[in-house]
Amino acid sequence: MSGINPNRNHHTLFPRQDRDKIQRGNKSEIKNQMATSEFETIIGLEVHVQLKTNTKIFCSCRNRFGDPPNTNVCPVCLGLPGALPVLNKQVVDYAVLTGLMLNCEVAHFSKFDRKNYFYPDLPKAYQISQFDLPICGLGQIEADVNGKRKIFGITRAHLEEDAGKLIHDDDGEGSLVDLNRTGTPLLEIVSEPDMHSPEEAYVYLTTIRQLISYLGVSDCNMEEGSLRCDANVSIRPFGQKELGTKVEVKNLNSFKNVQKALEYEIKRQTALCLSGRGDEIVQETRLFNVDSGKTNSMCSKEMAHDYRYFPDPDLVPMTFTDEEIESFRIQLPERPEDKKLRFINSFELSEYDAAVLTAEKNIADYFEKVINNGASPKSAVNWISNNLLSELNQSNITLEECKITPELLAELISLIEKKVISGNIAKKIFPEMFETGDSPAKIVEEKGLVQVTDSSEIDAWVDQAINENPDAVDSIKNGAEKAIGRIVGTVMKLSRGKANPALVQQKIKEKI
Repeated sequence: MSGINPNRNHHTLFPRQDRDKIQRGNKSEIKNQMATSEFETIIGLEVHVQLKTNTKIFCSCRNRFGDPPNTNVCPVCLGLPGALPVLNKQVVDYAVLTGLMLNCEVAHFSKFDRKNYFYPDLPKAYQISQFDLPICGLGQIEADVNGKRKIFGITRAHLEEDAGKLIHDDDGEGSLVDLNRTGTPLLEIVSEPDMHSPEEAYVYLTTIRQLISYLGVSDCNMEEGSLRCDANVSIRPFGQKELGTKVEVKNLNSFKNVQKALEYEIKRQTALCLSGRGDEIVQETRLFNVDSGKTNSMCSKEMAHDYRYFPDPDLVPMTFTDEEIESFRIQLPERPEDKKLRFINSFELSEYDAAVLTAEKNIADYFEKVINNGASPKSAVNWISNNLLSELNQSNITLEECKITPELLAELISLIEKKVISGNIAKKIFPEMFETGDSPAKIVEEKGLVQVTDSSEIDAWVDQAINENPDAVDSIKNGAEKAIGRIVGTVMKLSRGKANPALVQQKIKEKI
């Protein structure tokens, strides 16, 4: 079986021998080292990705966010006696594609296991997950961190079903259970513990999101819970081989909060060690409080044996041949890094502009459609970066909801390049296009905004502007050519923005 280590405990993240040394080790010796050494941070992330399938992982209930509580449930979701799970093939396909996108080794044989624990939002009292034989094994991704290339190791990616959701009563009298989310397909991506700063964790997480968004198997919306992250963090003196006690941090609902929670937890652990209270750092789960910016103890962290894993008898193992795995590989989209490099080389874009365009696949696709409709690459990137994205942010709508299609933006750019309208007029009609989705040619015609290139008409405006700006004329004659801008501004005001700016500048220079 390719790339799978059956002895690796994916819930521990740290090698078992290191953990045992910490539990048996000489705490006083470690404490003395901590008092005189600087500390190294060790971080590993567990990222839960909700897969964007129409139905849940083991039943035909709708996989949809925001529906009324307990409306997307069935006997399988509710764990009723006699109800049997049936595996959703689309979930498996998405898991394999994601594994390949993350350069993971796809297992030729994997199985599902029952993870047993008792909690109100887990109706079966066990979660169907994968323990020792996950669908995807070792992998890695690369990204730039503070200008340096960093390789992030991935331990594994495994499939599991989500639990329900507890809704706590505002009066504090109890909690309600919504089981709509029960059975939602999740892919848990477990990193190697090779991140050493909150910044690296942030970059890793955003890179994972970008790759999965490009693949289209999840919308990766942290606010809706379709991408969730748990962070495992410990510290140790530089030079020490043994890992420190690992703390898991939950309730991280944004990329920035992951970074903030790690920053606080590192400071907390460091302060305890420096004060000689390092033994107060225990293996536990802590929650991050967004309002206070602190982590608070939630419960002790279970070990793998506490879950009493055993193979699920109701689900057959999954098997893949080399040929089947390769058939998935050819379905992968162009990776963000490859697309960015292509944009730089093919369209002569700066690295910054290419990075902006390829940050999201839908923006990159939009840009290429604008180009394919005849716009120049540089004009397209300027209008997308400076105008379109700004309008989207201010209006709080997605690119898919935007009424300015790539064809309309290309038409607007064409009107400018053909000197039918000026850039200033284009900026004035852009908000109306954004609001109505009307053609720029139609708006220009209806409002009479066609650019004036008639020499005699422009002559008259220039003469009037020169007469109204004697100080600017004197400055220009004394060599201060920037003063031309004041006269150009007056002409544009007189012409209501319709005068050709290049022709206006030419006339001013001729007349002064």
